[in-house]
Amino acid sequence: MKKIMLTVLSLVAMATAQAQINLGKMAGAASKGVQALSFSNADAQKLSKESVDWMDTHNQVADANSLYTKRLNRLFGKHKNEDGMSLNYKVYLVTDINAFACADGSVRVFSSLMDLMTDDELLAIIGHEIGHVKNEDTKDAIKAAYTRAALQEAGSAASSTVKALSESQIGEMAEAMLDAKHSKKQESQADEYSYNFMKKHGYNVVGVYTAFKKLALLSGGETQSRFQKMMSSHPDSEKRAEAAKKRAIKDGLWKDPGEVKLPTTPIE
Repeated sequence: MKKIMLTVLSLVAMATAQAQINLGKMAGAASKGVQALSFSNADAQKLSKESVDWMDTHNQVADANSLYTKRLNRLFGKHKNEDGMSLNYKVYLVTDINAFACADGSVRVFSSLMDLMTDDELLAIIGHEIGHVKNEDTKDAIKAAYTRAALQEAGSAASSTVKALSESQIGEMAEAMLDAKHSKKQESQADEYSYNFMKKHGYNVVGVYTAFKKLALLSGGETQSRFQKMMSSHPDSEKRAEAAKKRAIKDGLWKDPGEVKLPTTPIE
């Protein structure tokens, strides 16, 4: 497997020498642009689809015969229409550990995350991502990403309408969308959605607990600097695990999983 690479820009680590937008100098203008922009749900869905289509084209997507795709279809094929949302799922064959969802209902899971998580844990993690879509956190993320991509010069950020983007701008937007940070409140609300998703469908809610325990172990790893950076905007994983445990105990659904460890071989 390889890191997730983009032709214009890298989503995970810079792999080319392309110039970056100087967000430091333009932060004020970008902030004004986000506030001024008239941004509908339709805009969010359209721009999210453009970003995801671009990422799907420029990265290695697991094909229908892949064990990763077959596993994801087995777990989530029944949830393509979930809670009033139309969702689609794909796997990126990459070494980075992540999953994300977009305002258009696209959910992308990284194969290295699947290697570490049991079925119940994957259900919990993707339930969390679905929560971000349902709560429209992904709309906020794509709005901010679009503003960055459209920011050719400081004054352009004040435009009140969404305009068409060039190929390179879509690449900028895709990177910004993937790097978008939800607030800790949004993360906590998505955690709650994940637990309710698991409970609603009769899945093992302890998977929420063990998934966060594994994320806590990853956050402490010396080789996971990118992952640590990504998780820095999230609530503490140990606290999130304990919150899930508390709910499971209250609901009479708690079953002690024993010590949670990261697997030494990929989970299939």
